[in-house]
Amino acid sequence: MARYTDAVCRLCRREGQKLFLKGDRCYTEKCGVTNRTYPPGQHGQGRSKTSEYGLQLREKQKAKRYYGLLESQFKGYFELAARRPGVTGENLLSILESRLDNTVYRLGFAMSRAEARQLVGHGHFTVNGRKVNIPSFLLKPGMVIAVKERSRGLEKIKGNVEANTFRKPPKWLDYDAANMVARVVGSPAKEDIDLPIEEHLIVELYSK
Repeated sequence: MARYTDAVCRLCRREGQKLFLKGDRCYTEKCGVTNRTYPPGQHGQGRSKTSEYGLQLREKQKAKRYYGLLESQFKGYFELAARRPGVTGENLLSILESRLDNTVYRLGFAMSRAEARQLVGHGHFTVNGRKVNIPSFLLKPGMVIAVKERSRGLEKIKGNVEANTFRKPPKWLDYDAANMVARVVGSPAKEDIDLPIEEHLIVELYSK
């Protein structure tokens, strides 16, 4: 699958805020947003006010970049959210949060969603006792996520867990830290998501 391979700090600068795409680097003085508070590109310092369409587009781009998705995949999630009963915008956020790579990040096994995607792709996690190496795998209530027994001693995962003790798992996950196992006890709700995303703007954009 295609993926973004350019400098990710440019993405944060384009949105005008930290998207925490590089893990612990985002908390240091090396952060691109901290050093250069204007958008990237030749005309980055000369941009004026944004139109209504521009605001909607930026919100969609920001959500895509938080979760590391390309346009076709993000649009597919929106169409899935629109088919589900309930509020489309909240459904969309719930689906994005239910991805396996995001869940691995939320549990503190990775410093960023990109790192979580890599760890999942390398087969370090199981779902209901079976190895799953698909980052986009959507979790459902009742499923159990665990670090593979052979991967629990991996220095990268152990180091991330120790560094992420401040990060509390969301309410929809019942986490057993001692055994590195979590059970999905519900669907992600809007109040469980700490990302500054105005999902109604995304719905307005796709509804045009």
